[in-house]
Amino acid sequence: MQYLHTMVRVSDLDASLHFYCDLLGLKEVRRKENEKGRFTLVFLTAPQDEARSAELQAPEIELTWNWDPEEYTGGRNFGHLAYRVEDIYALCEHLQANGVTINRPPRDGHMAFVKSPDGISVELLQAGDALPPKEPWASMENTGSW
Repeated sequence: MQYLHTMVRVSDLDASLHFYCDLLGLKEVRRKENEKGRFTLVFLTAPQDEARSAELQAPEIELTWNWDPEEYTGGRNFGHLAYRVEDIYALCEHLQANGVTINRPPRDGHMAFVKSPDGISVELLQAGDALPPKEPWASMENTGSW
């Protein structure tokens, strides 16, 4: 058995690509437009997984954008996506500076949660050992749910 991808339905493809690519740093690796089915599939991968994605088309996230508007609810019951990051503080600072709410701040220097524009929880985990606690994160409260 091999893990291939996780599909996430998105309501605004541009906002989702901005979040996943511009802010989180994922890379778009391929796109499929289906005019008859009226949907677009966009496959993303983490930078360190690009070679495996090119060879195996895995591991990836598949963003599914249905051209006809639909309302998606219950993003939290999906669970979450998780990514190992090089510097959790720097990434959280970058996300916050670009308007992303840090729902669970990295108080412990190890783990944080944010949400995509469609309410999908994204867990960020520090690569290697946890970083030493640092302000403003160490005393920041949780916001909303994750």
